Amino acid sequence: MARQKIEHTRLDQTQVDQICDRHERLWSGRSGGARANFAYTILEDLNLSNRELSDADFSGAVLRGANLSGATLNSAIFFAADLRRASLEGACLRRADLRGAILRGANLTGADMSEADLREGAIAQVDKEKGLAMLTHTAQQSDAGKANFTGANLSGSKMAGMTAQTADFTDAVLLGARMIRANLRGSSFHGANLEGADLSGADLTGVDFTDSVMVGVKTTMAKTEGMKTEGALTNAAVGIDPSTLDNPVADQISAHVTWCETDGREGKPSLFDGMDLRGLHSLAGKTLTAFHARGATLYGLDLEGAQLQGARLERADLRMVCLRGADLRGADLTGANLCNADLRDCQFGPLVLEGDRMLPASLAGSKARYADLRGVDLRQAKATGADFSYSRLDGANVRKARFSGSCFTGATLDRDFLDNVEAIDGAVDVHAA
Repeated sequence: MARQKIEHTRLDQTQVDQICDRHERLWSGRSGGARANFAYTILEDLNLSNRELSDADFSGAVLRGANLSGATLNSAIFFAADLRRASLEGACLRRADLRGAILRGANLTGADMSEADLREGAIAQVDKEKGLAMLTHTAQQSDAGKANFTGANLSGSKMAGMTAQTADFTDAVLLGARMIRANLRGSSFHGANLEGADLSGADLTGVDFTDSVMVGVKTTMAKTEGMKTEGALTNAAVGIDPSTLDNPVADQISAHVTWCETDGREGKPSLFDGMDLRGLHSLAGKTLTAFHARGATLYGLDLEGAQLQGARLERADLRMVCLRGADLRGADLTGANLCNADLRDCQFGPLVLEGDRMLPASLAGSKARYADLRGVDLRQAKATGADFSYSRLDGANVRKARFSGSCFTGATLDRDFLDNVEAIDGAVDVHAA
C-alpha cells in the first residue's frame, strides 16, 4: 500500500522513556497506558534495554546503534526498520515482524527469535518524479550481512530471500527455519542446529557448517561451492551403526535394566561406546546404572529422570538432550558435548561407594554452552576447563566443586557462587557473569 511522503521524527531519550512507560502500563493493565508507536522515528543510539515492548510498532524506524538488549519485543513490528549496529543481545523477539529490516552489524547474541519473520519487504511512498518509490535507509532491504546471531534461537523463523552474507550464526538454533533462496554466502553456522531447516535454492557458497546439526536439512538447488561440513551431524549414522548389530540395541537396553534391577543376578550390562543411539528417542526414567556410551551419539534423546549413576559418557554427543532430574552421581562426562542440553535439577554430586569412598562426577573439558543447569547438584564435581558460556547456573549447588580454567562468558550465576566453589583459578569471565 502506497503512503504519502514519509517524514521521520527524531526522538530524545526522555521522550522514548515516556512512551515506553506508557506501553508498560498498558501491558500490565494499569491506567494511563498506551501502545508504543515508534513508526518512522529516529532512535539512533538511544537506550530501550530491558523494556517490555511486545506488540510495539517500529515500522520504518531508524534504530542505528540503539540499545535494545534484554528487551521483550514479542510480536513487535520492525517492518523495513534500520537496525544497523543495534544491540539486541538477549532480547526476546518471538514472532516479531522483521521483514525488510536492515540488521547489518547488529548484535543478536542469545536473542530468542523463534517464529520471527525476516523475509524481504519494503514500504512504498509517493514520489513526485517516480510516482512511487521504496522507503530506503541507504542500504539493501532485508540486509542482515555481518549481523551477529551467535546463540540466537531462530526456530521456525521465516527467512526466505534474506540477504545475510558473512553473518555469524555460530551456535544458533534454527530448527525448522525456512531460508529458501536466502543469500548466506560466506556465513558461519559453526556448531549451529539446523535440524529440519529448508535451504532450498539458497546461496551457500563458502558457508561454514562445521560441527553443526544438519539432520533433515533440505538443500535442493542450493549453491554449495566451497561449503564446509566437517563434523556435521546428518541423517547418516555416526560411528557404529546399530542396525548392523546382531543383538538389537533395544534388547541390550532391556537386559541392562534387568541387570540393574536384579543387582546383577539377571541380564547383563551393555556397552555402547562409539555407537549412534539417536534411534532410541527416549530412555526417560530407565535404570541404567554404569551405562557405557563413551564417544557415542545421543543427540536429542529424552533421558529425563534416568538413573545413570556411574555412567561413562566421555566425549559423548549430548547436544539438545533432556536430562532433567536425571541421576548422574559419579558419572564421567569428560569432554562431552552438552550444548543446549536441559540439565535442570540433574544430580552430579558424588557417588558413595563401599568403604564410604566418594566418586565425584566429572564435567572436565565438557562443552555446556547455552545449557540449562538451573537447580543442578554439582557438589564436589570436577568441571575444570569446561565451557559454560551463556548457560543458566542459577540455583545450582556448587559446594566444593572445581571450575579451574572454565569459561563463564554470558553465564547466569548466583551471587554466592564464588563463595561455595573449591577452585576457580584461571576461570574466564566468572566475575562478569
